[in-house]
Amino acid sequence: MKPMQKRRGAWTGYFIALLAAAMLASIAAYLYSREKNIPLGMALGVLPAFLLELAFYMAPGFAAVRRSLGRLPDAILALALTVTAVVPYALATTRLGTFRVTALLALASLAALAAFWYVALRPNLFVDLLFLGMAAAVFLSPLFRMFYPEPVRGLPLLILGRLMWIHVTVTAALLLRRIEAGFGFLPSAEEWRIGMVLFLCFVPVGVVLAALLHFARFHPLAVVWWKMPLIAAGTFMGVLWVLALAEEFFFRGFLQQTLARCLHSGVAGLVGASVLFGAAHLPFQHFPNWRFAIVAGVAGIFYGIGFMKTRSIRTSMVTHAFVVTAWKLLFS
Repeated sequence: MKPMQKRRGAWTGYFIALLAAAMLASIAAYLYSREKNIPLGMALGVLPAFLLELAFYMAPGFAAVRRSLGRLPDAILALALTVTAVVPYALATTRLGTFRVTALLALASLAALAAFWYVALRPNLFVDLLFLGMAAAVFLSPLFRMFYPEPVRGLPLLILGRLMWIHVTVTAALLLRRIEAGFGFLPSAEEWRIGMVLFLCFVPVGVVLAALLHFARFHPLAVVWWKMPLIAAGTFMGVLWVLALAEEFFFRGFLQQTLARCLHSGVAGLVGASVLFGAAHLPFQHFPNWRFAIVAGVAGIFYGIGFMKTRSIRTSMVTHAFVVTAWKLLFS
């Protein structure tokens, strides 16, 4: 078999997964538009941009795709990453009539900053921490809300921006910084097992801690009984493949490993990453939300243990997704 044919064959898993995800996303978009009374024409207008972003977002989760992209010169890969950051924006806003050149240039500049970071700078602890701080600051800032205005109530285009920022920064870290963290979307059986065990271990700790801090009380989501499994499944998958994927990669796969290597201690790396993970939750809803920061920091210990056991963020993603899903559905 020729090398080109081998590469195409290796991408098969990515294309099959992308097709399945695109079909599910299209169905979900239709149901969501009906639920929120969003004009169908408007929903269909932005759907291509979301599907294109989905293709970019999923690409680094497949080893065959990473290997192929890794053969590109670093500068070319960084340039391609910059382009992928702005095309979905241009596609969505052009269809909606909200396109702005200034927003396009700002997005391109931010993406180029992240994409060319490790092309221009030699990796070291200071450079790595600056990269992580920059990535977090942009993600938590109101910039995406400014660049992606909501055309109608219930159609949050800023999701496009946040997914874009995740795929650009993650790909830059994986392929240009060459971080090894077991990155991927589907945990193995062992990763599922360890992740669920750690979740069960965290439950009594989290419940007691939340009660002592008056952080949350038991108050299940009030919905028709048959909707609960659907909401639970949707919440879990959304957290697993977006929130947990991004946070576990940067806090466990990147930061915890970096601190452990520099401090010559896996435990020190675990504790340091967990403290910073908790601190990152201080702005949630209001500042300083110290109760949430403490609970998140303690949960981060369990997430970090999962990563230490398997050297894969997929394990910590499982624990993280179960914790957040239980919190959203059962507590307030």
